Amino acid sequence: MERPAVPFPPSPWRLTGDMVVSLWRVPAGDLPSWPLPAGVRPWVVRRRATLVTFWVDYRPGGVLAYREFLIALAVRHGHRLAGSTVAAWVDDDGALAGGRALWGIPKEWGVFTLRADSRSTRAELTADGIPHVRFTYQDVLRLPFRLSGRAHLVQQLSDGTECRVPVRISGRPALGRGRVSTGPEAPLSVLARRQPVLSLAVRDFRSTVGS
Repeated sequence: MERPAVPFPPSPWRLTGDMVVSLWRVPAGDLPSWPLPAGVRPWVVRRRATLVTFWVDYRPGGVLAYREFLIALAVRHGHRLAGSTVAAWVDDDGALAGGRALWGIPKEWGVFTLRADSRSTRAELTADGIPHVRFTYQDVLRLPFRLSGRAHLVQQLSDGTECRVPVRISGRPALGRGRVSTGPEAPLSVLARRQPVLSLAVRDFRSTVGS
């Protein structure tokens, strides 16, 4: 008997919550063999690639409430710079099914422990096939304005079709220090024994994913 399909909201998703974003510069040769859409290649400068990680607590008030750890790789898409989600874990079936079906985001199931206050965040993730991940973050400088930005992801749907995913976000930013600890096993070996070059909290954010 087939498992019934999990319902999920249609695109776009309007979401709200808190997140911590970290920027990593890693040797291009250390990247795992993540599949990318045809015609998309990692953005490499001085033999280093750029990764962006997101620890997100999506809260009630958006179309879904769940937690997520997501890794995006900065890529060249034609003549433009974009992102491509290469790994993601969530703790909600609808978020998992919708991310895969709507945009080709390779979401997997994970179990999260996340504690946050007005200045710090502690998070842990356990999931099949990856080493245990721990993350800590502490504010250093709060910025006295709401930050707005937009970007787009380039993904590949299950039928091989390229999917361009616009993302818009605004929130209250703070610069801080983030630290990650994890094991050397793939696919997170690229983060093991390294620390991000920049971490940024975005609190009380409002975002729109998709079109």
